[in-house]
Amino acid sequence: MGGWLERLSMQDEALPAQTLVELLGDRRVLIEHHRGITEYSRDRIQVRVKYGIVCIVGEHLELCKMTGDLLVIAGRIDSLALFRGDSV
Repeated sequence: MGGWLERLSMQDEALPAQTLVELLGDRRVLIEHHRGITEYSRDRIQVRVKYGIVCIVGEHLELCKMTGDLLVIAGRIDSLALFRGDSV
């Protein structure tokens, strides 16, 4: 192959303990290596990560799964943002 797609896939390999945020369509968000939830409502969820806050905004949001390492949030996702630092 040798093109930009191959170089991109090699650069995107996950590093241990690095936060990974995946948006699956407009209905689900997975966050690995989180540091807890700082705000929770049906239209906004904020999650602390190593380098700041991930903010998910939408409708009918709910926490489907939470372990020490993984969060799964479902609902209608309208926006997903990263805010560097400790606050929005």
